[in-house]
Order: sequence, then C-alpha cells, then structure tokens
Amino acid sequence: MADKDWLAERFQENRPHLRAVAYRILGSNGEADDAVQEAWLRLTRSDTQAIENLGGWLTTVVARVCLDMLRSRKTRGEEPLQENVLEIPQNSHAPNPADEALLADSVGSALLVVLRTLTPAERIAFVLHDLFNLPFGEIAPIVGRSEAAVRQLASRARRRVQGGGERREDEEKKREIVSAFLTASREGNFDALLQLLDPEIRLYADDTTVKMTAANQGKGAPPFQSEMGDNRAIAEAFKGRAVGAQLALINGSVGTTWIGGGKPRLAFLFSIENGKIAEINVVMDPEDLEAMRIEPLA
Repeated sequence: MADKDWLAERFQENRPHLRAVAYRILGSNGEADDAVQEAWLRLTRSDTQAIENLGGWLTTVVARVCLDMLRSRKTRGEEPLQENVLEIPQNSHAPNPADEALLADSVGSALLVVLRTLTPAERIAFVLHDLFNLPFGEIAPIVGRSEAAVRQLASRARRRVQGGGERREDEEKKREIVSAFLTASREGNFDALLQLLDPEIRLYADDTTVKMTAANQGKGAPPFQSEMGDNRAIAEAFKGRAVGAQLALINGSVGTTWIGGGKPRLAFLFSIENGKIAEINVVMDPEDLEAMRIEPLA
C-alpha cells in the first residue's frame, strides 16, 4: 500500500481535472465535490500498487460515480439548474492556476440545458470523448456498452448539442423532411427515399437494434448494422418498412417512433444538413428509450 501522504499528494495533483470532469457531467458544484470525494474514498480502499495509471483510474472512477448520480436523478427527478453555473467552482484546497485554467471554460448554462435532455449514458460519452478526448474503448466499460454503442451515444449527444440552438423554422423544416421520409418509407418509394438522404449519410444502430433485427430477418426486419454509410443501402433498408412508425418529438426534436404495448419500443433520431438527412440514429435499448422524452405527434 502506498504511503497515504504520497497518495494524497498525487490525488491533489489530479483533483482539478477530476473536478472539471465531474462538473461538466453533473453541472452542479456540490455534486461535483461529492463525486471527487467519493473517488478519494475508493482510492484509499483500493490496492494502489495494482494501479498503473492513477490519473486514468481516477477519471474512470469519477465518471462511474457521476453516472450513478445521473441515474439516481432520473428516479427522483432532475434537480433545478444552479443559478451560478457560469461561475468557476470552488475547491476546498487553495486555488492554483492549473485548477482555474481547467475550470474557467466549464460548460455554460446554455450547454447544461441541452445536456439535461441527454440520457445518462449519452452525457457520459459526450463529455468524456468530446470534451476530454477519452477514447471510446475506455468509455465503453464505464457505461457498460460496446465501443460501437458508445460511439453512437456520443454521436447522438453531439448532434443534440449542436442543434440545441435550432430556430423554430429549422424544426418546422425538419418536420417536413422527416414526414416525407416516413411517407416514402411506408410507400416503398426507393427514389423518394434516396432524394431525401445526403450522399454521405451515416446510420448508427445500437446493439439492441442490431441483435433484434438480425434475429427477425425472416420476418422482414431491416438489415441494420451498427454503422452504415451507403445511402442506397440505407434507402433500401427503410423501403416499405415504416408502416407502424409515427412522427414524434424526441427530446424536443422531430423524429419517429414505434409504439408497442403503450410504450415506445423504437426511436429514430434524425440530423438534417442542407435540406438532407445527414445522420440517422436507431435506438431500441430499453434503458435509453426510458430516459428519452418521446411525445408522439398526430
């Protein structure tokens, strides 16, 4: 076991980074402090001699603690945003330039509002990958998903964050395009589908979708893969297969869903660029669907 004073010193060196990670994930000064403190307690109870990369180990622990806290929020209701989210969070130890530099550019209130529309797993994937450059392979065990699934989580979150400032007319145009896509899919109109898709479109399907559609190929399920980039193959996959789907607001943005037994069983999230569908995310994971706000439209 490492000397506790040495361990405490190493932890203090990592604290600014850990504090920044926790604050960006949680958007709460108090909860960020709690997450960092929990990481220290877990460190003192661990075999530190077996830890090769202390900074990476601590980041993983803080992320897992934050994920548990986000899931706990979902069960008891999201807490109101703090009024001081634009302020630099204060630590109990003396401030230092490195600490302040890391925290000075913490997410502002606008981004925090958008982050609250994401599922806990999306939030973790986006913050760790897009804000802290953590590889998808290292994020996967934190959220308990495959690397491909984490890539999709981050992509969904990124699109949502980038579209957080969409104007009303943008959403109305998006509804027109998604409605046209739904109609073309129902009618089996391959050419109309192709016209609506960007030539460089990407489709991402979560692990549940890939497994379920593979198991039901004989029943006409589309041949979805975890990632697809051929616009003709994507148009073919949707041709004649949206009979039971309907328009819906998904986390406030237009998409499509399929309802079964009174609950959403499937969600399609669309990203539009230059009047074309540039990305489609297909979600069947029950936990992710439960965490989304899905409101079917007439």
